[in-house]
Amino acid sequence: MNNTKWSENVILVDAEYVDKVAFDMIVNFERMLGRRIPQADIAQWLECIALDGGLRPLNDANSERSIQVVFLHQQSQMENFKPGAFKELDGQAFSGRLGEFLISSVKVEEMVTKEDLYIDSLQIIANAEEVKRLMVISDTDHIYNKVRDALRTADPDKHITVFTMQPMQGGDYRQEILGYSLMAALGIKSEELNPLS
Repeated sequence: MNNTKWSENVILVDAEYVDKVAFDMIVNFERMLGRRIPQADIAQWLECIALDGGLRPLNDANSERSIQVVFLHQQSQMENFKPGAFKELDGQAFSGRLGEFLISSVKVEEMVTKEDLYIDSLQIIANAEEVKRLMVISDTDHIYNKVRDALRTADPDKHITVFTMQPMQGGDYRQEILGYSLMAALGIKSEELNPLS
C-alpha cells in the first residue's frame, strides 16, 4: 500500500465488521418491522458513507471526482451486501452524483492480522499527502483506541470521519453513526420506525 497512488477521497472498510453490523441490523429490523429486509445495496451504502463523510453532490456535469474504496477482508465475500463477492468487486467502479467510486479489495494474508493490516493501512492513507478526506469503517468495538492513536499523527487539515455504532471518546476527527448509512442501503425508511399514530 505504500506505493499506491491515492485519490483525494478514500473510504477504508473492515469488510467483515461492516457485514456483521449489516447482519445484526437485518435480524433486528426484520423482527421489529415484521418484514423481510433485503441485502444492503453496496453502491447506495458507499454513497451514503461519502455523504456522511462530508462530500456533496457535484453540481457541474463536467466536474470530476474520484472516491477510492478499499475493502480489507479475510473471507471471500460479504453475505449481507449485494454484490458482496470480492472477486466481483475488486477493480470495479461506478459513477454516482458524488463522483466515481473506484473499488479495490485487499485480502489479509496469514503473515499479518487483519487488525495490524487495518491500522498500518490507516496510517499510510492518513499520512498520504494527496489524501484530503478519509472515511474510516473499522471494528471500533475492538480496535477503537488503536484507530484513535493511529490518527493522532494525521495532518490536522485532513477531513477525517470515523464511523461507529455509538459515540466514542476523544479523537481529533468527526464521528458519524454507521447505522444510518446501513439503514438507507437496507431500504429501511425513517417513517417505518416512527409511524404516525
